[in-house]
Amino acid sequence: MSISRQEVEKVALLARLTLSDDEAQLMTRQLNDIVSYVDELSQVDTDGVEPMAHAIEVHNVLRPDEVRDSLPRQSALANAPKHSGAGYLVPAVLGD
Repeated sequence: MSISRQEVEKVALLARLTLSDDEAQLMTRQLNDIVSYVDELSQVDTDGVEPMAHAIEVHNVLRPDEVRDSLPRQSALANAPKHSGAGYLVPAVLGD
């Protein structure tokens, strides 16, 4: 399997990224290197290997769900570039 430059350009368009010719060429090469490596990994015999969710053994690391004092609103908003007094004000990211 390989990824074409047209596919990279289509994904860039969907992600609203503007890629120069050099960047599109670099991305195409890097993605093909990744796909090639995954293809290589898929050839490894994993029969008898138990599936795992983590590389190391992890036990419950969640703390108890307890009500605690929280940061006062004015302190949380103190360093915000813009706020309404009740929350942060951020620029629109999906257009107007």
